[in-house]
Amino acid sequence: MMEDITIHFEESVAPEDRTALIMIEGLPGIGHVGKLVTEHIIHELGAVRIAEINSIYLPPQVIIQEGGVVRLCNNEIYRYSGEKGSFLFLIGDFQSTSGEGHYLLSKAYVDICHQLGVRRIYTLGGYGVGHFNEVTRVIAAVNHEDLRKPVEEAGGIFSEGEPGGGIIGAAGLMLGLSRPLGMEGICLMGETSGYLVDPKSAATVLSVLTKLLGIEIDDAKLTERAGEMELALQKLLEQEKKSEEELSYIG
Repeated sequence: MMEDITIHFEESVAPEDRTALIMIEGLPGIGHVGKLVTEHIIHELGAVRIAEINSIYLPPQVIIQEGGVVRLCNNEIYRYSGEKGSFLFLIGDFQSTSGEGHYLLSKAYVDICHQLGVRRIYTLGGYGVGHFNEVTRVIAAVNHEDLRKPVEEAGGIFSEGEPGGGIIGAAGLMLGLSRPLGMEGICLMGETSGYLVDPKSAATVLSVLTKLLGIEIDDAKLTERAGEMELALQKLLEQEKKSEEELSYIG
């Protein structure tokens, strides 16, 4: 019988090579903003996978890989330790499909952080506003008042009432659940339309995050993808405008 949540660490990774001071969470969400940022950093730093997480709280489906071979959907933890610091990264295929699952999986993630010596958690995501903006803001939230100043100095914005419904999913729950365990938590949400994958918003979040981490990460690939997306959006908006004008003429 499958357990509710299973965490499997790579046997080749020794326990002392699993620890880190900082966890960066970038599970799928609005505009895939957090996932884009986290996967980009993993690639740029050459982080290695150390654990796989499977759960009955993830969607009931499999991922079809190259050649038609399937695997269970899962989430993964990567680790980097080097001149830029000591980091863990949480990424994956999905978040939970239920409220209960969100809580239980987020608790599992936070417990892993506690066990591996994490002192601060950064959760990354998108803040859907329902329209396209030229300038992208990074809305922030923290689980300790004294974290506000460094976040604001890095470019994060604390806006009363935003997001109006609070922070749903792991990005919010990990901040709340980590506080009783003595860990600091910072959430960075890139403003996005919410309609499409948004590398432009991801690049803005990356800028704020790297300032807080005190490291430099090449953002060329994210910026390039953002430029391509903007061109595609511009064409889409032009087509919509043309269609509206045609309908107005017909009416």
